[in-house]
Amino acid sequence: MHEAYARARESDGMIRVQMPYGEPAWLATRYADVRAVLSDHRFSRAAAQEHDEPRHTPGAGVESDSILSMDPPDHTRLRTLVSRAFTKQRVEQLRPWVRRLTGDLLAGLRARGDTADLVEDFALPLPIAVICELLGVPAADRPRFREWSDGVLSTSRLTQEEQYANMLALRDYITGHVAARRLVPKDDLISALIAARDADDRLGEQELVNLCVGILIAGHETTASQIPNFVHVLLHHPEEWRSLRDDPGLIPAAVEELTRFVPLIVGGAFARYATEDVEVGGVLVREGEPVIVATNAANRDPARFEDPEELRLDRTANQHVTFGHGVHHCLGAPLARLELQEALRALTATMPGLRVAGEVVWKEGMLVRAPSRMTVGW
Repeated sequence: MHEAYARARESDGMIRVQMPYGEPAWLATRYADVRAVLSDHRFSRAAAQEHDEPRHTPGAGVESDSILSMDPPDHTRLRTLVSRAFTKQRVEQLRPWVRRLTGDLLAGLRARGDTADLVEDFALPLPIAVICELLGVPAADRPRFREWSDGVLSTSRLTQEEQYANMLALRDYITGHVAARRLVPKDDLISALIAARDADDRLGEQELVNLCVGILIAGHETTASQIPNFVHVLLHHPEEWRSLRDDPGLIPAAVEELTRFVPLIVGGAFARYATEDVEVGGVLVREGEPVIVATNAANRDPARFEDPEELRLDRTANQHVTFGHGVHHCLGAPLARLELQEALRALTATMPGLRVAGEVVWKEGMLVRAPSRMTVGW
């Protein structure tokens, strides 16, 4: 983390910042302040639609019919429809299948030689296969989501027109997939959402499409980014890699610590607007002012975490805020945890001598920080 975040945490209160686009905002960097903003109903995501929301790109922010831009009760209605697919119990039922999938991917990777790109050959195919399986997307269509998702999450690599074209292509595909599932329902999440839309009228058609788009993007991009991020960090801490190899029982706690330790999101997004005057961390946020939460900085707050700049895989009570907090806490967190646990289990078990075997190339102009290419050997 840049030292400026530590200086911000040590300031008297939140600081004023200016994003590349949009109006000025307050920046919350301390753990207590971030949790307060994320959990206080007086801070609204929906209100961003009425303002020039702080953002990385010149285009408008998240659309009003996206779950990411809603407040209760609309947010609660949509979240309730989807949350049944991502309960800990239901996700845990996927573990044997995900374990076989990780094994098959690594077996195929090893069969092709003694080096491979961890991103292209493992980190991307794993979460894409899992989320597409949940949504009922045919295997033949899965490679197309890589291009669309990268385009949607671009901050500077693509023009605004190119970014919009990727979103349209993804929406068009989902619209067609919804139409096909409406004719021939199956046991998947899209069919269940269609039933809610058609039978119970609890879901608008555009809400249905946007939900599926959001699930597809969020359901693979973050996990695909964190797998090489985690490996990159662990290979720079070889003693920790060996500890996971020797004792797989440490992996669940290790995933939580790596999730806390590794900064994923570049900059800030999804500003919350005060709907009345609210005091946060000694700062009075006036009605109509936006606050951006820096979860990466909050996860390094010494007021909440002992030795926060150290990677400690045995850390307990690790209540990081990487998955958010409050009503917008990440729906897919149980699924992400399972995939990351199984990825580390498979890699440490079958490739105990894993090493970086070439230059690591990092993504540029994206909302997520991660390698775009990471050649490894074993």
